[in-house]
Formats: sequence, C-alpha cells, structure tokens
Amino acid sequence: LGDILTESVLIVDDEPMARTLLRLMLVRAGFNVAEAEDGYDALNKVKQSQPDIVLLDVMMPGMDGFAVCEKLRRGKETSTLPIIMLSAKTDLDSINKGLRVGATKYLTKPISPEDLTHHVREVLDLAKPVG
Repeated sequence: LGDILTESVLIVDDEPMARTLLRLMLVRAGFNVAEAEDGYDALNKVKQSQPDIVLLDVMMPGMDGFAVCEKLRRGKETSTLPIIMLSAKTDLDSINKGLRVGATKYLTKPISPEDLTHHVREVLDLAKPVG
C-alpha cells in the first residue's frame, strides 16, 4: 500500500480553529492537507498545488465560497475539480446556490470526523477516471 499517492485536500476557511479541526480529522484519515485562509489564497493555492479536492467554507471576507467555486469552475484546469462546500448556512437557498455554482457536494457544519471523511472519500471515488 505504500506506493499509493496520498490524496490531497485543500481546506479553505477564514477561521483558524475551523481549519485546524478539519485538518486533524483529515490527517487522521490519511489525507495530505493544505490550508487557505480566504478565497484569494484558495485560488492561488489551487493553482500552485493542484489538490485532489477542495473543502470550501461559504462565509468568508473578501471573496465568499460561492465566488471561489464559480471561478474554479470557469478555469480549464479546475472545471472538474471536486469541491465540497462546508458551511454553517443550512438554509435551502444557500445549499441550492452552492450546487448551482458548481459544488460537488454541500455539507453543513458542525460535521463529525466520520461524516467528513466519508463524504471526502465518496467524492474522490466518483471523481476518479474509470478503468
């Protein structure tokens, strides 16, 4: 099993505590984790490190998660990048908007480590080229 490349997750959240919490959950599940503290940082990091999946907070100063998601979907290299929106906004409008701008999945906070890793793995499995 040692030769399988560890899948990388980019966590985008403006709250350091939230990033730390998510990082701990994902590292424990065996993922490589990078962090971005806002939308602009996220777009730069995605360009630089090309993560396998992005965990995107919705409410952030400057550029919110919806805008980040739209920008990534418009980019040629990132149009199919798996994006999970993770937000404390649980209203249907926000969820629908998240999916409309291209989120692969919309999850609500708080989330258990089991649920988080399950969803991340599920989205990564769906994104894998078949065959």
